[in-house]
Amino acid sequence: MRQFDRPYLLLTLASLFWAGNTIVGRASVDLVAPATLTLVRWALACAVVLPIALPHVQRDWAAIRQNLAAIVLLALIGSAGYNVIAYLALHYTQAINSLLLQSVAPLFVAVWSFVLFRDRLTLVQAAGITISMTGALVIVGRGDLGVLARLEFNVGDLMILGALVFYALYTALLRVRPAMHPLAFLASIIAASAALMVLPAGLEVATGHVPALTPGTFAAFGYLAIFPSVLAYFCLNRGIELIGANRAAPFIHLMPVFGSLLAIVFLGERPQPFHAVGYALVLMGVVMAARQ
Repeated sequence: MRQFDRPYLLLTLASLFWAGNTIVGRASVDLVAPATLTLVRWALACAVVLPIALPHVQRDWAAIRQNLAAIVLLALIGSAGYNVIAYLALHYTQAINSLLLQSVAPLFVAVWSFVLFRDRLTLVQAAGITISMTGALVIVGRGDLGVLARLEFNVGDLMILGALVFYALYTALLRVRPAMHPLAFLASIIAASAALMVLPAGLEVATGHVPALTPGTFAAFGYLAIFPSVLAYFCLNRGIELIGANRAAPFIHLMPVFGSLLAIVFLGERPQPFHAVGYALVLMGVVMAARQ
């Protein structure tokens, strides 16, 4: 499909699908322990993607076996480890803190890209990241940057920073990911992520952290399995394959844009001038940073 060769569309969709992940995750962590939530998310995602990816998995099975250690490492840092730490952090911090800290993710990607591959940001890319990050802060702070100065930070915020270091490393390492069909790679990462979480989730249940199974919990499971898991990771992997990690990273600043738009559409939040200012800065910065 032609859409698979449009990196800007794919990366924009990834940010859209991730926009609700922090909110849904924050609403779910009081009902489901972090490792259990992560296991259910990836197990359901595996059930969704495997029937579609199975022909490619069978064709690339030799490559999967040969690169199993690399696949497990990428799953550990980029999906299983990153998400379980992020969900655990949401026990201690607010969603606004998480969105604020996520705005520095492109800087972590740039650092890893330099450390691993000696890739340097151009001046235009650096300026674009700075502008889009400013726009993200305007949206998160609702037009009052003093709100950001008054935020209180705690151990949960340190956990989020640690999770973002893992996410950035995963993003940078996708440059040398094993050569196989994108769906075979996605299915492998998802299956490895689910397998890695079996033991931690079992320990949670054994110590009395049994998930509260409610209609809301099942709805959260469905959203997390399909949108920020299967669809978002496919779009991210393919987008980075097409334009590279440094040019793809600023698209994460679209998350507060989509989050606020969803609040306007579904929660009745009224559009404010700061929305327009923040959207303009984010879009301008992303375009600058993503251009060749």
